[in-house]
Amino acid sequence: MRATFVLGRIAGVRVGVHWSVLFIFGIIAFGLSQGRLPETYPGRAWAVYWAAGLCTAVIFFASLLAHELADAVVARRNGVEVDDIVLWLLGGAARLKSEASSPGRELRIAGVGPLVSLLLGGLFTLATWLLDLASASGIVVEMAAWLAGINVLLAVFNALPAAPLDGGRLLRAFLWWRTGDRLRATAGATAAGRVFGWLLVVLGLVAFMRTGAFGGLWLALIGWFLITAATAEGRQAQLRGVLAGVPVRDAMTPEPLTVSAETTVAGFLTDARYRYRHSAFPVTEDGAPVGLVTLDSARRVPQAEAHAVTVRDVMVSLSQTTVVEPDSPLVDLLPRMEPGAEHRVLVMDQGRLVGIVSLSDVSRAVTWLMNTAGRRSGP
Repeated sequence: MRATFVLGRIAGVRVGVHWSVLFIFGIIAFGLSQGRLPETYPGRAWAVYWAAGLCTAVIFFASLLAHELADAVVARRNGVEVDDIVLWLLGGAARLKSEASSPGRELRIAGVGPLVSLLLGGLFTLATWLLDLASASGIVVEMAAWLAGINVLLAVFNALPAAPLDGGRLLRAFLWWRTGDRLRATAGATAAGRVFGWLLVVLGLVAFMRTGAFGGLWLALIGWFLITAATAEGRQAQLRGVLAGVPVRDAMTPEPLTVSAETTVAGFLTDARYRYRHSAFPVTEDGAPVGLVTLDSARRVPQAEAHAVTVRDVMVSLSQTTVVEPDSPLVDLLPRMEPGAEHRVLVMDQGRLVGIVSLSDVSRAVTWLMNTAGRRSGP
């Protein structure tokens, strides 16, 4: 699940939001401000209801973030780096740069999120009781009660044994422990996720056709998101299986053509060496790599300024570029790669540039490996 836009970083982890969050945020705020709160405590001004609804929705998504941050912290403590956290329709997802090295570590990483949600549910339940005891505003008490219920529900839902939910990762840890095969365990968890997703779709559509209630369509939508996410996770698992044991050097383009940081944009665009085949080039200064420049970023410079602007001014700096070593496992690099020329990966060996990797390079490597495996298994 990719972020539609980025909120920032917390504890060094990039936090993003998928577009589906806006949908669920609106439903929560509208449902509370125009439904539950006016029905339970009528007679208040509409601004009060909307303020309460929006505030509750914000706190809810803060709870989701706490759930995912707990996953990220435990992952780091178990030797797994976290690339980013993405909040989406069904909660959130912490994208890991690598896999847990054992079923026990997988169990700890997957189990902490639901526990945090359950703990938050308990804290909001306590807050509801204390606020009611203190004769606080009924709307405030209702907000706390709703947050208590939704966090408990979130804990239960995420604990269901179906990928990509935390429960799916718990199931994978169990299957991995039983079989000793991580790839087989992942396939089992993703299959469970797809089955559960289709079950929700069927139940939701049946409920909608029988009652006409919007809740049935909502259930079907959740099921569809589960199917999509589980299928994507299954494909990633297949890729990891094919690429197991393959180093980055086997997929990279070796000794890539480079461009000097002091080259003008006009010179870069008119140089025949950079016109064909590639869309991104490593940028060097005194022979050392300092960044990555794309043809698209150079072409965005107005023609009148191209002779004064240098490649350094339009490049992606080295600190913002993914850098790996040639002997790093290609399977660990895969979760960190993104589409687009600006996301090329530089391969460096003791400070020396030795190659560059794109998603198309990985695709070619996968195709070659699968064809090789097919010939070996043939008659």
